[in-house]
Order: sequence, then structure tokens, then C-alpha cells
Amino acid sequence: MRKDYRLERRKYVVGGFILLIVAIYIVRLFNLQVVDDRYKDYADSNAFLKKAIYPSRGIIYDRQGRVVVFNQPAYDIMMIPRDVQPFDTLDFCNTLGLTTEQFTRRIADMKDRRLNPGYSSYSPQVFMTHLSAEDYGRLQEKMYRYPGFFIQKRILREYGYKAAANVLGNIREVSQADIDADPYYSSGDYTGDLGVEKSYEKYLRGEKGVEILIRDAKGQIQGKFENGARDRGAISGRNLKLSIDIELQQYAESLMVNKIGALVAIEPSTGEILAMVSSPTYDPSLLVGRKRGANYKALVADFYKPLFDRALMGAYPPGSTFKPANGLILLQENIITPSTAYPCYHGFVSGGLKVGCHSHGSPLPLKPALQTSCNAYFCYGFKAMVDRRSKYGTSAEAFETWKKHLVSLGYGYRLGTDLPGESRGFIPNAKFYNKIYGESRWSANTIISVSIGQGEILATPMQIANLCATIANRGWFITPHVVKEIEDTVMPQDLIARHYPTIDARHFADVAEGMRMAVTGGTCRLAALPDIEVAGKTGTAQNPHGKDHSAFIGFAPYDNPKIAVCAYVENAGFGATYGVPIGSLVIEKYLTGKISDQRKYLEQRMLESNTIIYSGVKKH
Repeated sequence: MRKDYRLERRKYVVGGFILLIVAIYIVRLFNLQVVDDRYKDYADSNAFLKKAIYPSRGIIYDRQGRVVVFNQPAYDIMMIPRDVQPFDTLDFCNTLGLTTEQFTRRIADMKDRRLNPGYSSYSPQVFMTHLSAEDYGRLQEKMYRYPGFFIQKRILREYGYKAAANVLGNIREVSQADIDADPYYSSGDYTGDLGVEKSYEKYLRGEKGVEILIRDAKGQIQGKFENGARDRGAISGRNLKLSIDIELQQYAESLMVNKIGALVAIEPSTGEILAMVSSPTYDPSLLVGRKRGANYKALVADFYKPLFDRALMGAYPPGSTFKPANGLILLQENIITPSTAYPCYHGFVSGGLKVGCHSHGSPLPLKPALQTSCNAYFCYGFKAMVDRRSKYGTSAEAFETWKKHLVSLGYGYRLGTDLPGESRGFIPNAKFYNKIYGESRWSANTIISVSIGQGEILATPMQIANLCATIANRGWFITPHVVKEIEDTVMPQDLIARHYPTIDARHFADVAEGMRMAVTGGTCRLAALPDIEVAGKTGTAQNPHGKDHSAFIGFAPYDNPKIAVCAYVENAGFGATYGVPIGSLVIEKYLTGKISDQRKYLEQRMLESNTIIYSGVKKH
């Protein structure tokens, strides 16, 4: 009898099909029992209630040990939807001061997965946040009437000073994106938002604990599981000590009232930021509690953008505060020596091009050029470098060399400070100009305004202050940072390491001396202090949108600097009018603790003056 090969093949097909089904079942069972823990969670939720224990958030101190940010208790109403049983809704609403419509809306929003993607009827959901102590007391007595609801203790931030909102930041409820990015968070948790609260979130937040309660068959709590043996206590967040002097911060903010701009003060030897003002500012306590949402919306809508940190994010033309940087590059490239002199015919004149300048002696070398803030000097020096093809080959190569020195001085890229949102400013490269003018079709005259901190050059007040600190140190800087110490933790090495620019240290002494001369008999005479040697440089930055910006950099004492400052006031005119007084008052306040009698008039004028009236709509 002949063998039927078709039946033989069919046997293998059927056998393979059976094996495939068995494999699918095995994989599915493995997935359900080992990989996917949803069903285990559902089963556990029938028998257990796991309540998170939230840690105390780290306290924030200033450099003198003053408490700046601390905690106060807050209470949220949580609910597990599947455990909710019929209850007196009207009594519940009256206790909390809600209308029945508000109650219904909250429940609907909670269950709307578009608004609450993490919704589950088996897990605790936030019904209401930030109960007052009075509401908590009233509700606690009645909780037995509302099955499925419980009170979760949390913390709110409290502020010891109405200052430094841009530095401190705030905390907010986590978004679904936060939850997806970090398994630490669950719905209703809080995280740092802006400032130190955001950048040091993982230090400040601590570690959550858990309390496991056992349920009976009816879902009622019977006590702790295994008498609390499986509970885990919360670990408090680490405390921070800021480098900020909160009283200096308050004083600097008072000088900047009714002005738009920024002020940054740095301790040169450590890179620690002593004050960092963005004006207009706001009271940090506005972003706490139930009114946080409404207040945040109002701040976002504010015409003057108080949430925009101008000290760190504002990109401005540095104006004449940039001249020391240009001078350092020209010295390093041997384009000039300290004795090299250039003429000033009331400005720089080259062919049909003229860049104006105010009246002073001519010709003059580097230090007097810094003293008088001569535009012509730095234009001629820049032209001598960029057009020197015998040394660099092309203007593009010369400009790239110039730019690389600037980058090493902290311009054009983020400094890497320990606050979020830092802007890089803008330093163009040769490709930028090739695209605009064509390759080999531009020279120094084409872009001459960059030599005096105008044109395409943009820098943040932080970068400008860092340049001042670098000159104060005579040739090095430490990345500016606002946290001085983290409890039980070593500071990150990149925040305490020295950085050395591509400029030889010997050149900084000449530039520093020119800045000292600007205070003793030049454009910064208003910065002179009794018994303290100050070095400084004014800046009047042209503004195509309105009145010029007023800027100043300065450091003191001259031989052992303790503070370096950049003050930048938008639409305030000459650097000597607002930048110099505000910057020098901050220097004096920090070094002496007071303002001398002969300078009280200057302080009063800055406190009472208003330049915000000259502001317009500008892009930063």
C-alpha cells in the first residue's frame, strides 16, 4: 500500500499549530504573572491601601545662614474612586466651601483621561489640594462619613523674604510628562519649577516613604499590615546653602524697582553669585497655595514679563563693557601693546565710514582709551587685526581667531551655571558673515560695530559679570553658581574648577589698570568710594527699539577683589546715569554694610527713579 505523503505533511502542520497555541498561552501567562503587574496591583488594592508618606523638602539658607525657604504643612483630599460609597454630598461640599456644581466638575475632570492620563479607579486620585488648617480641622472630624476619601499630608513652601524669586523658583504639581520621565513621581506629587527648586530638585525632594494598611472584605481599613513591619519612613530632602546674600539681594532689588534690567554680583575668587536681580520681579509667595494657578497666569500675561529672568536669559548688546575683552584679545594677538596709540577724530574714520565718539584727548594708548571709553581706539585695533592678511591669510580667519578668544572669556556659549534656562547670547562666526555678504567680500569695516559691543554681539548680564570677575582675578574664573553647599554632599567639580582663557595672565593687569583709571578720572567717576579702590567700565548700548541701555561693570577692592558687578538697565541712557550708580551702590553695601553719607543722595535718586516709562516692546 502506497504511503499518503499529503497526510504525513498535514500531521506536521497540525502539530506545529498546536505548539504555536501552547507557546502563545505560555508567553501570555508569563506576561500576566511576571511582566505585567497590573492584575497583581488590582488584587493588592483589594487587600491593601498603600499611602505615600511625603518627605520634608530641603530647607534653603542664604550664605549667612538666614532661612530663605522653609516648609509649612498642607493637606490634600484624596479619593479612591472604586471605594467611594453613597454619602451626603451636600454636607461634604458645605464643609469644604464648595458648590455641588464644583464638586461634580472636579469628579468629571478627575476621570477625564485627557486631563488626567494617569487616572485609575483603583489608585488614589487628588480631589482637592492645599486645604487650610481650618478646613482640615473641620473635615478630619467627619472623614468617617465619606468612605473612599482620605487626607494626605504634604508640604507647602514658605518664604522668609520677599526677594530672589528668579533664583529660588517654586514648586508645582507634576505633569504626565514628569511622571513618564521619572518613576519617583505619581499623580498629585510636586516638583521644582524654575530656579534652584528645579535645578536641585533631586537633592531637595528627599525620598518618599509608604504606609501599608490592610482592608477587610468590605474594603474597610482594619489597621497596619503586619503591624507596620513593611512600612518605610520618608527621608527628608537635603538642605541647601545659597551663595546669595539675601539682604544684598533685597537691597539690589530695591534699586531696580521701576526699571527693566538685571544685576549680577559675583565673588571673583569662588564664582559664587552674591546677588542676581531680574527686574521687574515678583513676590515668590504668589506661586504657593490654591491661588498659584491664577497668579501664575497673571504673571505670564504681565506686559513686563517678570517670569523672564533677564540676568540669565536676557541677551543684550554689551556696549562699551565689551571693550576690555576686545583690548585683551588685541594684546594677546600682538596687534597692540599697552603703549600703542590710535587717533580719535571724534570717532573712527575709515574712507566714508565713521563711528562717532565723545570729546577727549587724541591720540591715546590702551589705558586712557579704557578710561575715556574711546570708540575709535577699539575700532582701529579691531581693523588692524581683522584686515591683517599677512598674519591670518583672510579676514574670516582673523575673525575666527578673535571669536575663539571671546569664547574662552565666557561669551557665545552657556557658562554652565547651576540655574535652568541660561541663554548663550550670540557671537557670530565667519560663516555668518559669509552668508550675508559673500565669502571674501567683507572686512573689518563691514562689521566694525562688533568691536565696541554693538552690531550682532549679544551677551547676558551673567556673562558680562563673569568677564568682570575674570579681570578682577587677573586671568581666570570659576563658573558662576548660586548654591554654596549641599548638605552631606560634595559640590559638583565643574562648579568649583578654575577656567583659564586663551589670554595670557600678564595682559589682564593692563586692562584692570585702565578700568581703575575710569573710576579715578574717567567715565566711572560716580563709582568712586571712600577708602575703597574700585575699578569699572561704563557701557551705553545702542537700542534700535528706543532709548539706549545703561550698563556698568566694576570690581573692588582693586588688589583683593571681593565683589564683581554687572548692572544693566534697559532704556536708561548713558552708562554713567544709572548703571554706574546702581552697581557701585551694591559694591559699597556689600563691602561696608552701609552707604556713606556723601553718597546718600545717589542712593535716594536710584530708589526713586523710574525708567520703565521709556520701555517698549522688545525681543530678548
